[in-house]
Amino acid sequence: MMNTTVNAQRSQYNRDVILSATPARLLTMLYDRLLLDLGRAEAAQLASNWTVSTENLLHAQDIIAELSSSLDVDAWDGADGLLAVYSYVSNALISANLDRDVERTRESIALLEPLRTAWHEAAVQLPAPVAAPATSTNPDWARGNLGIG
Repeated sequence: MMNTTVNAQRSQYNRDVILSATPARLLTMLYDRLLLDLGRAEAAQLASNWTVSTENLLHAQDIIAELSSSLDVDAWDGADGLLAVYSYVSNALISANLDRDVERTRESIALLEPLRTAWHEAAVQLPAPVAAPATSTNPDWARGNLGIG
C-alpha cells in the first residue's frame, strides 16, 4: 500500500512539473528523456536485452514524433532542416529496433546530443516567463520562441 501511495504521489508531482513548465523547459525535458531512452536502448542492445531495447526505442520514437508534430516550420528558417533531422532519426530508430542495430542507435545519439546541448543553451538565454493570470483561458502566454507550441 505504501508503494502505491508513493508511486501515485510521484506521478502527480511529475504531471504538475510538466503542466507548469515553460515551452523551453518542456523542450529540454523532452530532449533529456530522449537521450536517456537512447542510452538505455544502446546498453540493452549491447546486452542483447531486446525487450528493454524495444521499449526504450519505441519511447524515443514517440518523443521524436512529438518534437516533429510540435515544430512550427514557419517560425524560423532552420525549422525545415530540424524536421529533416527528426525524420531521419525516426527512420534510424525504426531500423535500430527492427534490425537490432546498435550502430543506428549510436548514430541517433550522435545527431541528437548536440541539439540537446543547443536547446539547453538557448533556453538559458530566454527571458524569464511572465505568469498568466490564473483565470486565463488563452494559452498564447505559454508559447515560447523556440518554434514549438
